[in-house]
Amino acid sequence: MLTACATLTPQGDRPPTAAPAAAADADAPSADTLRLRAQAPWWTRFDDPLLGALVTDALQANLDLGIARTRLLQARALRDQTAASRAPQLGSSASLSRNRSSDRTASSYSLGLDASWEADLFGELASAERGARADLATASANLAAARLAVAGEVGLAYVQLRANRARRALTQSSLAAQDETLQLTGWRTQAGLASSLEVEQARASAEQTRAQIPAYDTAIAQGEHALAILLGQEPEALRTRLGDSTRVPVPAAATGVDDLMRQGLPADLLRQRPDVQAAESAITAELARLDQTQAARRPAFRLSGALGWQALTLAALGSPGALAASLAAAVDWPILDGGRGAAQVQAQQAVLARARLTYQATALAAAQDVADAVSALEGSRRQTTALDAATDAARNANRMARQRYEAGLVDFTTLLDTQRTLLSIDSSRAAAAADTSLNLIRLHKALGGDWTAQDPAGHTAP
Repeated sequence: MLTACATLTPQGDRPPTAAPAAAADADAPSADTLRLRAQAPWWTRFDDPLLGALVTDALQANLDLGIARTRLLQARALRDQTAASRAPQLGSSASLSRNRSSDRTASSYSLGLDASWEADLFGELASAERGARADLATASANLAAARLAVAGEVGLAYVQLRANRARRALTQSSLAAQDETLQLTGWRTQAGLASSLEVEQARASAEQTRAQIPAYDTAIAQGEHALAILLGQEPEALRTRLGDSTRVPVPAAATGVDDLMRQGLPADLLRQRPDVQAAESAITAELARLDQTQAARRPAFRLSGALGWQALTLAALGSPGALAASLAAAVDWPILDGGRGAAQVQAQQAVLARARLTYQATALAAAQDVADAVSALEGSRRQTTALDAATDAARNANRMARQRYEAGLVDFTTLLDTQRTLLSIDSSRAAAAADTSLNLIRLHKALGGDWTAQDPAGHTAP
């Protein structure tokens, strides 16, 4: 349950419109009494070393992450470029010229230093640098979001692959039992204890079950292809590594999520999500650009100077008479621009308003993601518990029906019904168990990683 969502607003800019609120819990801890501590990655809590290895490899080789890293490098370079524009600029020059007329040849030598500096009295350059730093923060958050998404997608694809294998194995086991029933029914028919109708019913049931296997094979192959894309590999190279295990990964220990679910999730927890951080940094960047646009309409003061030597011979270049120096000050102030400056300010104000609305939408989507993931996790856990009991009952019923059919105490339809019921419940149980792991991964993604509530003394909340 998410609390205090109405106060989730950007750290550096408190817009008047609050983020939409989710369900509140009066007993939930507030952000003032709880702080958030990063934990080990969620995939380390699944009792499956291969899952952790696949996620680690994907974080290194995924192509989308490579693209996000190049954007981060670009943003860092642009920040440095913008920061450099505030420093004094110094340049040098040297030249040699030779002029020849009909009766004489003249040479000219020169060396020079040029310096310039803009006095940032109204903060135009400082605002530009602040915006570039915010752009870098946005690029960094986007990279973190991409890493979170890739790790989550690898986990989801891997668990779903194992779940499809498990359900295929259950179907194959059920098919083997139905083939035995078909054989048994054939013997009973030969002995005059059953009719040909029962044989055809048994054959139809077995073939119906057999028809489910190709669908699982297709899903398994597609899951392998999805994992290969995430890892930047060819499917054939990955297939051997994946093996043929049907075990669905489950958490080996508490992940800290249960503590948060019991106590309620502080709204500030959503600020750990990289997409929320990116939206927050975008507001900071657009605020800085608005300041930059407004400052550009004010006077700009520049100082420039030059120091040089010019002579007709190389030897005379160092003489006092060859020295020349200049110093200049300039003011640049647009007075009449036909309203262009005001329009630029209005345009930037609209961009800032859009960034604020984007933040609000991102916060709302984040709250919904968490609420949906919590509900799904709780539902899959309850479903698994109920199906555990149903599975035991279905197995007992199938065993008793088979024994009584062999003894001639029940008709063949009863045995078929129990076999079909057992297969259906076994498949649902496997799907529900996989859903628990899948929904736990989705919840970690919704929370922006692995976080747990801590009291100010540093102890994990009970």
